[in-house]
Amino acid sequence: MTGSDNDPRVAQLRTAVSRLRRELAAYSAEFPDRGIAEDELAALAAMTIDGTPEVPRLRRSLLLIAGAIGSMSALSRGLTDVRRAVESFGEPRRQPGKGPR
Repeated sequence: MTGSDNDPRVAQLRTAVSRLRRELAAYSAEFPDRGIAEDELAALAAMTIDGTPEVPRLRRSLLLIAGAIGSMSALSRGLTDVRRAVESFGEPRRQPGKGPR
C-alpha cells in the first residue's frame, strides 16, 4: 500500500484520468495534438501510482491536455473532471526566498 492509497485526492485524480483516457481512446476523430494529450494523460496516471504528485507538474500536464483537447465538446466533461481533481491539490507551496517574479 503506497501513500497515495490513503489520499482521496489521488484516487479522484486516478479515476478522472482513467475516464478521460478511455473517452479519448473511443474518440474516433483525429486531431493534431492527440499524441500530446495521450502522453500527458499517461504521465498523470503514472503520478498517481508513485505517491502524492507534484502540484506544478500536475498543473503543467493539465494545461497541455486542455490545450490539446480543450475545443472538443465530446471530451469536455472528462477534461473538467481532471481539472477538478488537479485543483483539489491546491496551490503549490512556495519555497522561501522564491516569490513571484
